[in-house]
Amino acid sequence: MITQERVVEKILDYLNGHIDRYMLVYWAEDALFALSESDYDVPGEKTLMEVLGYIGAGDSAGFPLTWDVLSAFLAQLGVTVRVVAVPAA
Repeated sequence: MITQERVVEKILDYLNGHIDRYMLVYWAEDALFALSESDYDVPGEKTLMEVLGYIGAGDSAGFPLTWDVLSAFLAQLGVTVRVVAVPAA
């Protein structure tokens, strides 16, 4: 099931470099389809649909997946983002 927590996790995976843009966009497209086809009442479904729809279109020029855009989505989903710099190994 697609949840707010799962969407937050995927956005953070992308921002932290654990997955690339292609993987995030592909996942969002699948998640959007799964959410739209689900019979479950998902809390915050309207917001999740908007966020997933935007990210799913993130492979086109009109929908940039910038830090500002993604941190705004995280804020909508109730997550405060804090940047932590880690020295390269």
